Amino acid sequence: METFFQQIINGLVLGSMYALVALGYTMVYGIINLINFAHGEVLMVGALTSWTVVTALADTGLPGWALMLISLPVSIVVCAALNFTVEKLAYRPLRNAPRLAPLITAMGMSLLLQTVAMIIWKPNPKPYPQLLPVDPINLGGPVISITQCLILGVTVVLLVAMIWLVNHTRLGRAMRATAENPRVAALMGVRPDMVISATFIIGAVLAAIAGIMWAANYGTVQHYMGFMPGLKAFTAAVLGGIGNLGGAVLGGVVLGLIEALGAGYLGALTGGVLGSQYADIFAFTALILVLTLRPSGLLGERVADRA
Repeated sequence: METFFQQIINGLVLGSMYALVALGYTMVYGIINLINFAHGEVLMVGALTSWTVVTALADTGLPGWALMLISLPVSIVVCAALNFTVEKLAYRPLRNAPRLAPLITAMGMSLLLQTVAMIIWKPNPKPYPQLLPVDPINLGGPVISITQCLILGVTVVLLVAMIWLVNHTRLGRAMRATAENPRVAALMGVRPDMVISATFIIGAVLAAIAGIMWAANYGTVQHYMGFMPGLKAFTAAVLGGIGNLGGAVLGGVVLGLIEALGAGYLGALTGGVLGSQYADIFAFTALILVLTLRPSGLLGERVADRA
């Protein structure tokens, strides 16, 4: 049972990181029906930017938590500027084009950002410094680290903040109006371009925070690190119900639990034929089953019907 509860903790932590990225996917899709496949690369840029700041200040004698706090706003600003530029230059001209055009553009942008990051930061993996205390907290058998506690806490706070933003602020009302009908929203005084850019910026903030959490948890960064988390986060958004904020978090947590439990028990279930490196089998099999039985996701898709 100790292994089971340990894998539950690991799954919640992993799912929380997926959920942070999935929130960005689901907000953008909910407003302009675009799958931004470059979103995972924004996570990567956030992690590498944080690594650059942390290593540059490593000799200043500042404590690890201070280095993380300093690198956080820098990463957020860089990722927000990047996502704003990508939306304005790559996606905005194709907003009224057939859906296949922005989809292909998003894939191309993902590869472009990977290549640019490889040129700037070089292709070799880099160790991310251990910024928080490493002593685990014993929970009566299972253990959890300070970094993992921080990831869980940040995810809860950001989910509550996003729900409040969308449902109780002027920007949130503008987002809902733009999602329903951007032309009518414009006639009512809403500026759809500004709302869409703000949505991309918010998604970039979430991705930057997720990137730092991912780097701090796994202790390594590289130019390719955003691809698989981005793919898994998109899977989580679809699993929970694309366009649904609560669904994005639920999908991320469910996917993380499935992956962690699969990694813990896959070897025993297959008699040693498959190891923990094949845990993705469970995650994507669960996605196929959910989409077969409930195509709108666990909590249902929330995308406004456009007039």
